[in-house]
Parts: sequence; C-alpha cells; structure tokens
Amino acid sequence: MKRRDFLKASALASTSLLVPSFLPAAFGVRGSGSRSGKILVAIQLSGGNDGLNTIIPYRNDVYYQSRPSLALSASEVLPVSDELGFNPALQALQPLYDEGLLSIINSVGYPNPDRSHFRSMDIWHTASNSDEYLNTGWLGRYLDSECTGCQPYHALELDDSLSLALKGRERSGFAMSDARKLKRTTDNRFLQALGKNVPVHEHEEPAAYLYKIMVDTQSSADYLFEQSKVHQSRVPYPMTTFGQDLKKVAELITADTATRVYYVNLTGFDTHANQKNRQGRLLKQLAEGLQAFVTDLKQNGLLEDTLIMAFSEFGRRVKQNASNGTDHGTANNVFLLGGQLKRPGFYNQGPNLLDLDEGDLKYQVDFRSLYATLLEQWLDVESPKEILGRVFAGLGVV
Repeated sequence: MKRRDFLKASALASTSLLVPSFLPAAFGVRGSGSRSGKILVAIQLSGGNDGLNTIIPYRNDVYYQSRPSLALSASEVLPVSDELGFNPALQALQPLYDEGLLSIINSVGYPNPDRSHFRSMDIWHTASNSDEYLNTGWLGRYLDSECTGCQPYHALELDDSLSLALKGRERSGFAMSDARKLKRTTDNRFLQALGKNVPVHEHEEPAAYLYKIMVDTQSSADYLFEQSKVHQSRVPYPMTTFGQDLKKVAELITADTATRVYYVNLTGFDTHANQKNRQGRLLKQLAEGLQAFVTDLKQNGLLEDTLIMAFSEFGRRVKQNASNGTDHGTANNVFLLGGQLKRPGFYNQGPNLLDLDEGDLKYQVDFRSLYATLLEQWLDVESPKEILGRVFAGLGVV
C-alpha cells in the first residue's frame, strides 16, 4: 500500500489524533473505573454567556438603568437571595439550589482580560496569563502528570474534535460524539484490513505514528461502544444535542467506564442582538439538561462522586447595546453542581455595578484558583502548581 493512500485513510481516524497512550490498557477492565474515583464533568458555554441576565441583581437600580429594555423585571426573576435571582429560564435548577446541590461563584475572571472569543477561551483552556501562549490545556497537563502508573482512566469529550483544554504534552483526551457512529466508522473493512496488514518500517516515522493512531482508534471505538451498551438510562432527557450528550455521559458513568473527566459543549451564547429570547432558550436547555443529569446520577448513587462545572469564556458588558443585546465583557459566574459541595448557594456577593473597569465587571475570583481547587480537592492532585505553573489559593468549595 502506498503511503499517500495510508495517509488518506488515516484521516477517518482524526478524532483520535490525541488518543491517550494509556487508553488501550483500560479495555475490558471492570470495577476499576470511574466508581473508584471522583468524576469531573466540565460544561463549556461557548460564545460568552451574559452572567448579569443569568444571575440577576434584581434589587439593583444600576442594573435596570444600564439595561432599559434587556433587564428582567423583579416579577420575572426567580429570587434565591435578598439580592440575587435566577433567570426564569433556569427554573429547573431552583430545586437543586434549594437542595444544596448548586454553588454559584460570581465575578470569575483573570487579570488583563481579553475580549476575543478565541483568545479568551484559549486562556481558560490553558490556564495561562493573558499575555502567555501555551499549546497544552490544564486537563491535558493533568493527564500528563497523573497518568503514569495510575489506574486506567482517561478524559472524554462529547464532540467530533478535541478542545485545547484536554490536550497534553504526552497524553491527551479523546473526542467522540457518538460511540455507535465511531464504531461504524472504524468497522470499515478497508480500515480494518489497514490496521492489520500495513507493514510499517522504523524509518517511516510519520506512517508509524499514524498506524498507531489507527490501531488505538479502533480499540477505543470497540471499548466505548461496548460500554455504551452496558446501561440504558430510563430518565427522560431533553431531545436537544446538549441533553442527549449528558445522557450519554450519565450512561457511561453508570456503566463504570474508565473515564474520570468528561467535557460537554453548549454553544450559541454570543448574543449581540435580540438577546433575551435567544439566551432564555439556551439557559432552558442548560437547566433542563442538568436537572435530568443530576436526577440520573442520584438514582444510581453516583452524585456524591460527580462534580459538574459550567463556565463561559467571558461575560458581557454591563450596558446593553443598540440591538437589544450585549457585547463582549469580562468577568462571569461559574456554576458547580454536586453532592459534596462545602459552600452551596452563593460563594460570594454579586458584582459591584458601581465599580467597573471601563464599563466592564471587575473579576473577584481568578478562574485558576477554581482549577487549583478542583485539581487538589476533587481530582486528588498532590501539587496543582506542577499543572498550573504557579500556586493559586484554593476556594474551599469542594
């Protein structure tokens, strides 16, 4: 077989270009996967969710003055404290808040914020400074640090491509939107024959690398497909892409899949125009998907060992624009859900709308302090400094 044909065929395995080298060791192993350790589910709200219309300061006059047509009235808001309330689209989250399963961290950001979607998301993915450029993600470096001689677990993103957050120097996560579709792709007779019969010589390094990717992808597809059949959830999930992704995650967790980190995306939050209805639909998807997910985990006794983090790359500006929307801002709120929260409810006060930075919210909590907390207190990393590059004070939320 000619090399160019091999390279062409290998493109079918592109979702595994960063497959973890330890993943094949997990195949067929039961009883030593997720239930022997805590699980992190990261939810990325891409586009820059408007935090001020998510957690609403419904008694703050500045909020209403800044958003004459975009602000939600006090009668619309679901109050959860004397000063702050939920967007009504988050109604499905209120019982979880009342039960002590939700913690909200306000004004999360970083120094010298960047208002570019791509750059700010890179900063969140890599845990870098705003003037620092890294090509590995914080969860990828977690895999690099913790997966030498560790139990056979890995990180899985429910998508067709892998986010920078899960890319490490030596080990990275695995991207897969659907186990059955991936299995059908790798069951292609040509790919199967290629994986078994291609002779690769040591001096052909590119071909050898791609050949290994092919084999690892086929093995990964087999394992994840078998795991996807172990447990079928009976909890009704929303028929949205986000809701169905969470259902897949719940089924894999309940099947004791050798996965410790899951990564899920909900996109569309770049609300420059006609924001109110658009954001409301997305927040409803978020809330109803999370409600079903938490219900599923509780029914299977897995909520105590699962922590969910929902974040966005930045918030929006305090003042609405001329198109009944909001433009790119800075600090934002982060949601944590789980059965072992030390600080349920609001971790800190809402943003100070009288103390702004050129019309934007000032951050109170560095997002890397949250990462340090999750790494040390949830994922049992002895030294988060080795992953984050320097010491960040923990938050004491888990």
